[in-house]
Amino acid sequence: MCRSIKTLRPPMTPEVTEGDIEAAARQYVRKVSGFREPAAHNKEVFEAAISDITAATEHLLAHLEVRNTSRSR
Repeated sequence: MCRSIKTLRPPMTPEVTEGDIEAAARQYVRKVSGFREPAAHNKEVFEAAISDITAATEHLLAHLEVRNTSRSR
């Protein structure tokens, strides 16, 4: 699922921007909803979902404990 969403955690991606996180959230919502862009009557809920997923992803990345970061992949 969502092959175009890249891994955002260090050390896989050393510098993650808010834009990277929002882009991943947008791709997820597009995949789950089946819509690239929502119809006007769904725009608000579509954007709210992106905002919620962005916040959850920021929380996840801020609190992950990554061990063995010296391994190369």
